[in-house]
Amino acid sequence: MSRTPTIDSCTVETSDGVKLHTTIFKPNPYEDEEEAALGEEISKNSSWVVVLVHPYSILGGCQSLLRGIASGLSRKGYKVLTFDMRGVGRSTGKPSITGFKEIKDVVAVCKWGCENLSVNKILLVGSSAGAPIAGSAVDQVEQIVGYVSIGYPFGLLASVLFGRHHKNVLKSPKPKLFIMGIQDGFTTVKQLNNKLRSAAGRVETHLIEGIGHFELESPAYDSQMVIFIAEFINSL
Repeated sequence: MSRTPTIDSCTVETSDGVKLHTTIFKPNPYEDEEEAALGEEISKNSSWVVVLVHPYSILGGCQSLLRGIASGLSRKGYKVLTFDMRGVGRSTGKPSITGFKEIKDVVAVCKWGCENLSVNKILLVGSSAGAPIAGSAVDQVEQIVGYVSIGYPFGLLASVLFGRHHKNVLKSPKPKLFIMGIQDGFTTVKQLNNKLRSAAGRVETHLIEGIGHFELESPAYDSQMVIFIAEFINSL
C-alpha cells in the first residue's frame, strides 16, 4: 500500500463569486519495495483527478463525508478533490433547495483541478443529492470523461426537488456508472432501470444486496466504493 495521502486545502471561486473550501488529496511517493512495484500504476493514474460531490447540503451534507473514499482513491495514485458546496462549512454563499446554483460549484472545482493539478481527465462522482448536481455538470466541462453516481435519488418524492436534473445526465453521451443499494429508500431498482432505459451512451450499474441509501453513504462501504470507482476509471 502507498502511504497516507498528502492533504492540502485551498479556496476555489465560482463564476458568481462564491468561495468554496476545497481539499486536495495527492498520492504520496512510495517508500519501500512493495510500494515501488505499484509505481507504474500510480504513474498511469496521475493524469486523472477525481472530483467528489457531497450529499444534500440542507440535510448536513459536507465534504468530510467523502474523506474515506478520497483517501482510498489517492492511495491508488489518483489526485482527488472534495469541497464544501456553497453555504456549507467555510464556503460562502447560501445553499439552494434544488441544487441548481451548486452546479456552478462543481464546474468551478473541476476547472480549477485541470488548471492547477496537471491533469487532463476528470471523473466526476456524486453521492446522494450530490449525484444529480454532479450529473448536471457533466457536459459543462470538456475534461470530464466519466460520471459515477452513489445512490442517485431518482424516486418520486426526491424528484420533486431534483427531477429537473435528471435529463442532464441521462442525455450525456459520456460513460456513466450508477451504484445503488437494493433497499434504497428513495429509489427502487425498478425506478432506476426505468430511468436508465432512456440514457445515452455507455451505462453500467452496481446494485448492492441488503443495504439502504444511508448505509451506502457510510464509512463501512468506502473501500467498496473505491474499488468500483477505480475499476470504472480503468475501463475508460
